[in-house]
Amino acid sequence: MGKRRPKSCHHPIFFCVFFLFLANHSSALHQTRLLLSFKSSISNDPSRALSNWLPSLHICQWNGITCTNKTDAVSATITAIHLSGKNLTGAIPDSVLRLPHIQILDLSDNQFVGQFPPNMFTAASPSLLHLNLSNNNLSGPIPSGVISGLTTLDLSNNMITGGIPESIGWFSSLKFLDIGGNVLVGKIPNSIRTLTSLEFLTLASNKLVGEIPRELGGMKRLKWIYLGYNNLSGEIPEEIGQLGSLNHLDLVYNKLTGKIPESVGNLTQLQYLFLYQNDLTGTIPPSIFRLVNLISLDLSDNSLSGEIPELVIHLQRLEILHLFGNNFTGRIPRAIASLPRLQILQLWSNRFRGEIPELLGKRSNLTVVDFSSNYLTGKIPDGLCDSKRLFKLILFSNSLIGQIPQSLSSCKTLRRVRLQNNRLSGELSPEFTKLPLLYFLDISGNNFSGRIDDQRWDVPSLQMMSLARNKISGNLPEFIGSDKIESLDFSANEFSGAIAESFGRLPELMQLNLSNNKFSGGIPDGMSSCKKLVSLDLSHNRLTGEIPVTLSRIPVLSFLDLSENELSALVLIRRRKHQMGTKRVENEDGIWELKFFDSKASKLVTVDAIVSASKADQSGVEMQFLVEKINGKDVEKSVLPAGSFWSEIAELGKLRHPNVVRLLATCRSEKGGYLVREFVEGQCLTEIVGNLSWERRRNIAVGIARALQFLHRHCSAAVIASILSPDEIIVDENDEPRLVIGLSNTFISSDYYAPEAKESGDITEKSNVYTLGLVLIQLLTGKGPADPELTGHRQGLVEWARYCYSDCHLDTWIDDAITGAAADQNQIVGIMNLALNCTAGEPMARPSSHHAYKTLLSLCRTTYCSKLLSN
Repeated sequence: MGKRRPKSCHHPIFFCVFFLFLANHSSALHQTRLLLSFKSSISNDPSRALSNWLPSLHICQWNGITCTNKTDAVSATITAIHLSGKNLTGAIPDSVLRLPHIQILDLSDNQFVGQFPPNMFTAASPSLLHLNLSNNNLSGPIPSGVISGLTTLDLSNNMITGGIPESIGWFSSLKFLDIGGNVLVGKIPNSIRTLTSLEFLTLASNKLVGEIPRELGGMKRLKWIYLGYNNLSGEIPEEIGQLGSLNHLDLVYNKLTGKIPESVGNLTQLQYLFLYQNDLTGTIPPSIFRLVNLISLDLSDNSLSGEIPELVIHLQRLEILHLFGNNFTGRIPRAIASLPRLQILQLWSNRFRGEIPELLGKRSNLTVVDFSSNYLTGKIPDGLCDSKRLFKLILFSNSLIGQIPQSLSSCKTLRRVRLQNNRLSGELSPEFTKLPLLYFLDISGNNFSGRIDDQRWDVPSLQMMSLARNKISGNLPEFIGSDKIESLDFSANEFSGAIAESFGRLPELMQLNLSNNKFSGGIPDGMSSCKKLVSLDLSHNRLTGEIPVTLSRIPVLSFLDLSENELSALVLIRRRKHQMGTKRVENEDGIWELKFFDSKASKLVTVDAIVSASKADQSGVEMQFLVEKINGKDVEKSVLPAGSFWSEIAELGKLRHPNVVRLLATCRSEKGGYLVREFVEGQCLTEIVGNLSWERRRNIAVGIARALQFLHRHCSAAVIASILSPDEIIVDENDEPRLVIGLSNTFISSDYYAPEAKESGDITEKSNVYTLGLVLIQLLTGKGPADPELTGHRQGLVEWARYCYSDCHLDTWIDDAITGAAADQNQIVGIMNLALNCTAGEPMARPSSHHAYKTLLSLCRTTYCSKLLSN
């Protein structure tokens, strides 16, 4: 009889357990190999997020790994990987997608590069539910294929190119789709209509064209649609009104035309409606005022018209209302004052007439009110600050009358107040001098009167104040605790008395204008303590005594006007002017008037030398001056009469600034004339921008803005009309930009005109700021407005920059020549943000040139900029 085998060898349960063990062990090894394959593709792990991904350690203990059965090394299965924000660099292999039980894969906010694996979707585990690869540097097209059970797909803020594939419609289980912030082109595919489970759809910040698919109306579960910052055209489809669950609709910065469809009023769940920066026309459909759940309504920067009806009373949950930059007419509806939750109300740059609603502010929580640039009349309502939260009040350029309400004068939350260019009158309340948060105050161009020196001004946050062009009298006020003040303008009033020494105790003061008053006495020596003072205008007063020598020690003082006083040193100044003076010369070409603005030029420049240099189309003697011919037709084309033309040119001769090419002389006859400028060794900015380092570009940007803010402070409108064009910016041998300025519009390339200047032909300070923005974009991207790559963009360079910037990835728009360690990404992003503010479509939304200059200085954080700040 043979030996009996152990019973266990025949037991079926033993075989099941044994093979299950082998299968689980094999699965665990398979998962480990897939994860280690993913780790091997990582080229940089600065935060050491994968440092414990070691074969000797249980995979469920690895950073970022979520398992089931994690206590059992054999049967543990990986269900989620969370490695967001670890700054990982490298390619994404398909191995990590093939984990057999993976449900969540989140690799967002890293530095992954390269294209998607071509079989990313087809090879992925069918268990995958959530895939988030957003905020990386992934490129190439979206691969074909489908993950049938996927509910979340987020590929936003990468550098994905190509079109949206038709296969996107195969993801029938999707609830969340975000592929915004890429470089996608083409139309939105109709196959998107099959995503009937979709709740959140974001395709914003791409280059998509064509119309919004009407098929969206069939996607009944949609709660969120964001298609902004594309090139979408046509009308908003009526079918949008079929989305009864929609909470958020954002179609901003497109080319949408036509009327807002009446069907929008069917979106009863809608809380956020953003249609700004399109070309929409017509009136606001009454149905919109049935959207009782609206929290924010923004229809700004379109071409909408008509009146705002009292039906707005139904929007009782509204917190933000932006209607600025349109053609609305009629009165501001009284019902707006009855919206209890309203916080931000901006209606500027329209054609509203009549009075501001009397009860505005009494029943709401207003924080921002901006009605500027309308035709409003009547008084400022008394209850604007009843909420005790109002911090921004902008009412300039209207026809408002009366006094500043007492309640507003004591509004402690106010930070920014702009009431200039109205017809306001009365005296400033003592409470107005005690506002703790006020940093910007402009009440210029009104009829305010009385004294303001009865109280000491305790405004610790104040940076800028303008009381210019009023009828305020008495002595200058004394400021206490105001060490942040940068600009004071008290010009064109009826101030008298002496200029107080206390002004020398304002360490941040950059501009002081006390001109056209009745000040007497001497100029205080303490003024020289203002080491940051750039502009000082004390002209047209009754000042006496000698000009303090200490003024010459202010290191950055670029503009000083002491004219029309009784200062003893003015005789010397007049004598010097006479020495430079004017000569009349006759030669074979006629009688010439030669006017010098530089004593050295009078020894060098002659009529014969000027004419000779002009005819030879070359520089003057020994390359020390340049000649530009002014024909009679150029004078005729000027908006100025001939005499004023040459008078304004003479004003240019007085300008002295390190970033402005100096005008040395003029030479003219009955037939025309010549401008004689100093010769600057250097090259045109447009010719060399591609070869400049980041440091050089940054410093050039600061220099241009520095010159621009100076010119805007001290030049006439005729000069402002033609002072900025990159073709007329010379970069000298010290990398300093030098602006060539004049009165001829030929200096300005049409490619650099602001939109409103192209229409009207009028160039203003805001138009120049727009051009500054274009120059900043060019310095950052290496692209000019005429770059062939920008063909097809409605606003060319600006539009392209906005799309790319919204991507938040520098590699999509920064010039390749300035990438690398030497380029400070925070500076670049900050300067691009400033450039886009400067090129805002609405002129009033652009910063002043002074603000732009200060912003650039604050962004720089370099020795060069620190020197300018400390000076």
